[in-house]
Amino acid sequence: MPDNYFTRYLPLLIYFVFAGALASAIVLLSWIVGQRRPTRAKMQPYECGILPTGDARERFSVKFYLVAMLFILFDVEAVFLYPWAILLRDLKMFGFWEMLVYIGIVLVGFFYVWKKGVLDWSTTRGESL
Repeated sequence: MPDNYFTRYLPLLIYFVFAGALASAIVLLSWIVGQRRPTRAKMQPYECGILPTGDARERFSVKFYLVAMLFILFDVEAVFLYPWAILLRDLKMFGFWEMLVYIGIVLVGFFYVWKKGVLDWSTTRGESL
């Protein structure tokens, strides 16, 4: 065991310093070497080939944020499948049935959200969830 507790973290510190130096060098090199010739066409906002219309500060629908939160929620739930898949042989049938219960609960939540219309973007603005 090393004399100092923090010497075990020295490779991690070296990695972070190297990654930060590399990222800074790339940004600095891009700023030094890159050409800056702003034209009227380059300074206009680009929105997937569509000419921008309206104010950029208009409010988004709440459904946009709900879908974003649900995406994160279901991604986190899907992450639990990876350790289960690795340990499936050790868990045997108990682990299989436990995961079926887990997936069932996730599906119940998904169907509830679907039934409430959170994932339906075609509804008008005035309708409530």
